[in-house]
Amino acid sequence: MKQRIAFIGGGNMGRSLIGGLIAKGTEPAQIAVADPYAPTLQSLQAQYNVQTAASNAEAVRDAGVVVLAVKPQELRNVVSALQEQLLGTRPLLISVAAGILAADIQRWAGGVPVVRCMPNRPALQGCGVTALYANDQVNQAHRTLAEQILGAVGATLWVQRETDMDSVTAISGSGPAYFFLLIEMLEAAGQELGLTAEVARKLAVETAYGSGFMARESSDSPATLRQQVTSKGGTTEAALKHLEASNVRAIFSQAVAAAAQRSAQLAKELGSA
Repeated sequence: MKQRIAFIGGGNMGRSLIGGLIAKGTEPAQIAVADPYAPTLQSLQAQYNVQTAASNAEAVRDAGVVVLAVKPQELRNVVSALQEQLLGTRPLLISVAAGILAADIQRWAGGVPVVRCMPNRPALQGCGVTALYANDQVNQAHRTLAEQILGAVGATLWVQRETDMDSVTAISGSGPAYFFLLIEMLEAAGQELGLTAEVARKLAVETAYGSGFMARESSDSPATLRQQVTSKGGTTEAALKHLEASNVRAIFSQAVAAAAQRSAQLAKELGSA
């Protein structure tokens, strides 16, 4: 990648993206990072040999891409303070701040191209999935750049409607917590059945890992994979019948809908004014 990339925020997601980019061949000299916490900058410089900046304005100077990796509550002030500078250079803005609409970011920045992203926590391990949405200022070259940057930490996909980002947030953004809860519950159930904590945890974690890997690699649907594991009259069928009788599908659907509704609500709250 030939573009100079500026990161505003060097926390977990910023660090993951930087590490992923360098692992895929981006030169450290092409990356500049600004963060208010000095130890974060020192750590990034020591680990990756990237450039560090004393201010956001210094970091974005001459950058072709600016990655906004700050907390949603901080984004408006950060972008507004850089508006004059961004209008002069017109870089591509890539926001990984949850819940902030592209139109609000564009308004605060004065009209530059914006790609809004929703990565998830497995990106910290290089195996995440990120949905991207582009505003009307974004061209094909910008899209390619955004895919390269977010693709450094996992799979990417584009959505055509920004409202879909609320659903993305509910499915993949919040999704890891649902799977962690399932692992937690399997582990607890194993201990209740007499297994040691160590054995129960190992079984739950490795089963989740293996099942996810099978679903990812198989051409069969999750429903088909489930059916393949479920023998008539067997142990799996007994468990699944109990879950279905407890209306687990409706409960889960309602839970995910609540997450999507909260995402939309946060966008309104954080993007107002």
